[in-house]
Amino acid sequence: MNLLSDVLATIFARQSRGKMVPPANSRDIKELTSDLLSTRGEISGMTTAAQILDRFAAMDDGAKTAFFEHLACDLGIDCDRVRNALTAFEETPSQANYAEFLAASEPARQELARRLNRVPGATPQLVGMRRDLLRLIPRKDLRARIDLDFQHLFSSWFNRGFLVLRPINWESPAQVLEKIIAYEAVHAIHSWDDLRRRVEPTDRRCFAFFHPAMPDEPLIFVEVALTQGIPGSVQSLLAEDREVLRADEADTAVFYSISNCQAGLAGISFGNSLIKQVAEDLAAELPNINTFVTLSPIPTLSRWMKEQCIDPADLDADALRATAARFLVTAKRKDGMPYDPVTRFHLGNGAYIHAVHAGADTSAKGLAESAGAMVNYGYDPETFAENHERFARAQEVAASKEVRALIQTNPVA
Repeated sequence: MNLLSDVLATIFARQSRGKMVPPANSRDIKELTSDLLSTRGEISGMTTAAQILDRFAAMDDGAKTAFFEHLACDLGIDCDRVRNALTAFEETPSQANYAEFLAASEPARQELARRLNRVPGATPQLVGMRRDLLRLIPRKDLRARIDLDFQHLFSSWFNRGFLVLRPINWESPAQVLEKIIAYEAVHAIHSWDDLRRRVEPTDRRCFAFFHPAMPDEPLIFVEVALTQGIPGSVQSLLAEDREVLRADEADTAVFYSISNCQAGLAGISFGNSLIKQVAEDLAAELPNINTFVTLSPIPTLSRWMKEQCIDPADLDADALRATAARFLVTAKRKDGMPYDPVTRFHLGNGAYIHAVHAGADTSAKGLAESAGAMVNYGYDPETFAENHERFARAQEVAASKEVRALIQTNPVA
């Protein structure tokens, strides 16, 4: 009966969603959220949920901020109920008392989000709602605590078991290709011809994770170059006149761009699973590929050099490589984690610092962020589990002998 109820409610909502935009004199949104949390009827609940979502979509920033204020102040946990439930459970650890404690300790806004998500098409709207939250509420603001609720729910809704890996190629739908151009965050795609050079040739691959509730919206994608040997320049990988390599002649898969697409899913980790899944798929498709590396930017190197009073203009190529190696291996935040976010990401995945290159990214962005330096992170199936554990346990940085040797030659150390 519950399944039938859900089916009927979904059919009703699909047919009537377009008619649910509330008139200007309709009830306050606080009343609507109260109704949604108290209702027991599936169809009436779907109708109310659709009204809330449509109302939020039409709000200006001031009204959205007020809505987040409502979530933070009115739909949190009842501390007295939590204390009473915990006391009851401590005295009698029964299943009923445990269930009451679980219910009491969950903020009402989490259940509100679940009920909103029953509406067809609601998932991307809730992702957009969190995007607005991150944009409008400062992280240190007490109201920002409601983002923990979004993160908790999204970590479940978008876990790896629900994600679908799809190859992106020149035959992919135009609306998806347009989004790849728009969301590319590492090496800008300047035209359709530029995109074609990245997804059509036999030595190029692109893969993206999708969610069933957002089938035309990539969540994260990775661009891969199949090469002979490990490259040290992104310009050579992206050159218009480069010679295309047959896939069966390549021995290396180079992950040269990884882009998160949804601002509302910031902090929900997909990259770890994406790289490893793509590596597995490529190894199965092309047994001639035996090396998996990145060619990654070092986006905070210039900022760190400025803090250390190091002028990039004083560094030749060797000195820049040595300085970058020292930065990647030794520069840490106060919590002991690497200074650079890309370094944290790859080392957290179990990669190691394989090599550092000068003159590797001569774009305006590359020169501004890292004086043109780039780094290869290596993904070795035999060592990444051990590397991951050491990094997670003690922030130990795995690096090749060549990279560690570079640090010893650093003239500005």
